[in-house]
Amino acid sequence: MTSWRLDLLLLLTNAVYGTAYVAQREAVNVVPPGLLGFARLSIAALILLPFLRQRPGTKTEPGDRAKIFWMGTLGFGVAYVLSHFGLARSTATNGALLVTLEPVLVMLLSPFVLGERLRRREAMGAAPVLLGAVLVVLNGVPGVTVSLLPHWRGDALIVLSALAFASYSLLGRDVLRRWDARTVTARSILWGAASMVPVVALEWAAGSRPTWTPTGTATTLYLAVVVTALAYLAWNAALARVPAPRAAIFINVQPVVGVALGMLLLGESATVYTAIGAVLVFIGLGITTIGASG
Repeated sequence: MTSWRLDLLLLLTNAVYGTAYVAQREAVNVVPPGLLGFARLSIAALILLPFLRQRPGTKTEPGDRAKIFWMGTLGFGVAYVLSHFGLARSTATNGALLVTLEPVLVMLLSPFVLGERLRRREAMGAAPVLLGAVLVVLNGVPGVTVSLLPHWRGDALIVLSALAFASYSLLGRDVLRRWDARTVTARSILWGAASMVPVVALEWAAGSRPTWTPTGTATTLYLAVVVTALAYLAWNAALARVPAPRAAIFINVQPVVGVALGMLLLGESATVYTAIGAVLVFIGLGITTIGASG
């Protein structure tokens, strides 16, 4: 696959991921967050069931299966719990912008985990992205604006979910050099579903029950089929061929889609500080993209 096709695949994949924030925000209104994560992972695992078997002749290394396990447990199970609970206590707009932390974490940690280092300009781009995310979390300047940390509990969970999501790519990049991307995707999603079982049990014991409205059912199916099964297949196929820091640049497409849909479909407002934070995020994206293509 040529470079421009890989870039297009990464662009479209992250545009699809960007739609997940609005879908999750709607779904958690009627489906408990743990059950929502379990449902989308379980349905996706069923779709990818034919790819579970390892292809004959695959060259493996010790620890590959453990990495796939942690890809599912951390990158799906833990990340989905934090993301779903965080969005239930925050907004789709904040969720989309805060996920810009994920590419920064991938770019910063890749040299230590994968030996794939950032170019100088890409590293410079991380600074405005982080500053923009802080402005979104605080909804302004601490001690100056009236509204201080209006959604801080939900935002903190979303930040932690970004770290968990980053672990998926950091662990997966090495395994995908040897394994079929479809097998890695199927197995990691299955492990993710298994890791959600205790969370669902706790929710059920606490009396949380879903209300399967048409909207709740449709958004759950969309998250399962399109965002989880198909988009992760595409992401892993690209990640097998593209260095993690470069692939991470495209994750910044998600806030563009998420913020736009949050305002258009959910009527969420964007303050001047959200706008400033978004501009800083886009500046950082521009710097890192120039660094990647230069």
